[in-house]
Amino acid sequence: MTTTPRNVGVLKELLKSPSTVVTSAPTEANKAFLAESFLEEVRARYAGTRLGRQELDGILMEDAEGALWTTSALEAARVDLAPQMDRIVVAVDPPVTGGAKSDECGIVVVGAVTRGPVQDWRAYVLADASVSAASPAKWAAAAVRAMQDWGAERLVAEVNQGGDMVTEVIRQIDPMVPVRAVHASRGKVARAEPVAALYEQGRVHHMRGLGDLEDQMCAMTVQGFEGKGSPDRVDALVWALHELMIEPAAKWRHPRVRAV
Repeated sequence: MTTTPRNVGVLKELLKSPSTVVTSAPTEANKAFLAESFLEEVRARYAGTRLGRQELDGILMEDAEGALWTTSALEAARVDLAPQMDRIVVAVDPPVTGGAKSDECGIVVVGAVTRGPVQDWRAYVLADASVSAASPAKWAAAAVRAMQDWGAERLVAEVNQGGDMVTEVIRQIDPMVPVRAVHASRGKVARAEPVAALYEQGRVHHMRGLGDLEDQMCAMTVQGFEGKGSPDRVDALVWALHELMIEPAAKWRHPRVRAV
């Protein structure tokens, strides 16, 4: 049997069978026998996407049971061009340590169009600038560089693990960078659920080139993260969307009334 991998039960059961022998190859391995127009079409359609790993690289992409995000939903959120943004932020989820075996430092760039009523606001995930095996100076420099590259107005950094040290490391790279320190008072799933709801409402869109982030998203379930390591990229995404969409919307709906 020859097939593009599909996330369907019958195929997954077949692959698990001890009598099944599996070989795989990316589309590019067969390019000598494919029309150039076909290659251009599939590259344009799938390159830089999570689904592209399946369609171009021959990797079976599975969604975890009870996942907050699915491959099909993320593909539906795909856009090739983003509009002019009202706000752009870079969110950072720093690792506890900076060694070769440390968790990644999640660095995600998100912009938002926040004109009109809240229900018309839209967010666009623009880039994943995450780094691995990074010292504090390295991940802080990467975060500041992402701000400069995208013209972001603020850097949002989780400080549960490093406290004031996180902000100080960033200040050493650029003492003028506007940093908002955020503390995780709830679990990862509780923070992620309202963000997942924004996706269900069709209010968050993804640019291309976010495959690693999307892999983590599809492994985040209502029971917790079922991927390898820590969902650092997802954490950064969640902080960014809370900053741009969820917290401002709550203030917009429930303005404070001051006594005179």
